[in-house]
Amino acid sequence: MKKTVFLTGATGVMGGAGLAELMKRRDRFDIRLLVRPSKANRKKMQALENEPGVSLVWGDLTSSDDVLRGVAGANPGDKPADYVLHVGGMVSPKADRLPELTMKVNIAAAENIAKAVVTQPNMDDIKVVYIGSVAQTSDRNPPLHWGRTGDPITISVYDHYAVSKTIAERIFVESGIRNWVCLRQSGILHPGVLNNFDPIMFHVPLQGVLEWATVEDSGRLLANVCEADVPKEFWNRFYNIGSGESYRITNHEFMQRLLEAISCPPPEKIFDANWFALRNFHGQWYLDSDELERLLHFRENVPLDDYFERLKASLPVYFKLAKLAPARVIKGVMRTLAHRKGHGTMDWIKSRDEEKTRSYFGHYEAWKAIPDWTEQDLGKPSSEPVNIDHGWDETKRLSELDIEDMRRVAEFRGGKCLSDKMVRGDMATKLEWECRSGHRFNASPALVLQGGHWCPECFESPSQDWSRATQIAEAEAVGNPFFRQVYQKPL
Repeated sequence: MKKTVFLTGATGVMGGAGLAELMKRRDRFDIRLLVRPSKANRKKMQALENEPGVSLVWGDLTSSDDVLRGVAGANPGDKPADYVLHVGGMVSPKADRLPELTMKVNIAAAENIAKAVVTQPNMDDIKVVYIGSVAQTSDRNPPLHWGRTGDPITISVYDHYAVSKTIAERIFVESGIRNWVCLRQSGILHPGVLNNFDPIMFHVPLQGVLEWATVEDSGRLLANVCEADVPKEFWNRFYNIGSGESYRITNHEFMQRLLEAISCPPPEKIFDANWFALRNFHGQWYLDSDELERLLHFRENVPLDDYFERLKASLPVYFKLAKLAPARVIKGVMRTLAHRKGHGTMDWIKSRDEEKTRSYFGHYEAWKAIPDWTEQDLGKPSSEPVNIDHGWDETKRLSELDIEDMRRVAEFRGGKCLSDKMVRGDMATKLEWECRSGHRFNASPALVLQGGHWCPECFESPSQDWSRATQIAEAEAVGNPFFRQVYQKPL
């Protein structure tokens, strides 16, 4: 009997790739899509309206009724979804421009989906996949550039998108859904990334790193999650999505490859080095992305050089005209982006925006001290993997963990586990915790140990206020050994 897959975000990059993969497997899956009824989306979905095995639910993620129709079915006789793939929502850079809408959409979507799932008569059989983000773990610039799930949730200042994704992740894990999984997506390589000229490109430190994921791998991942041979051990865990060792590069390397693909001069010819932030972004090389590949076998394993050749071949002809433009003309366009009011790094410097300058550069003098291209250290950072300590004996199986382990976990975070007992190995039942600032909160061991979450009051709202975020980070670096391992003090 065919399974029903409910997919959100099908008009986006990752969701669209997932839909394309699922369409190849309609012998095994019926596909149900929640699509916002905009003019552009109706045009994009027109070809699917009469496709066998595909049903469209026109609606909005912020509407509980619309989401319920996606989970339970919109027509008499429909059965509830067997799989919910939640990919949709607000993403950067648009999310950076509309922070209030981003918080509203991404959090409401999680609440509505979780509520719809747990009210179904077969809720224990429904499997829910939530797509989180690498942004949830913020700056991991060299030498702290290796990471894994369970590392501290730390969110860059002003990153409302990451806050919304973190809160949404907590909602799913703690909702009572029997079978959930949180997959944290990295940067996605796809042809559209070549069009993405936005001031956010200068928020990225040159020496920072990222393990990219191709759009094809991401689409296969979504479809493979729904296959019958996925092992039981896969569920109720967190994973990082990446396309593997070949895709672990620095931001400067990525920029070089991107510009070459669109026939532009190299970075040194069209940018000033001091246009690029020194901190307050996100990205890491994953210690654990191969684990997801072991379980789901979603990677195409195309070397990065070959993949960029593929991207280059897919470009419209007009991109190739860039090689005819003098470097000084291109640099003029890029300078305009860097100086764009409100969002460009050089606008913050020019207007003496102290909070933005401190957040992204450390302070004004640190920006002034940025060397030119000839003196930049752009070498590849260490390829030697480094684990940080998670504060519990990771040689133990999760089924062996008990309340004493939870007390050690809390102490390593500068706090306390206030619960006096737990069922050995029960990672789902919430315990009561207290952070170093005295905030009390309830959270499951899975969320804290495997997800890296801690006090929501301290770690899920710092993007709103630079001063508060800085005070929290400084205090946690002193009193929270877990967080201190990844803290990078401002210059």
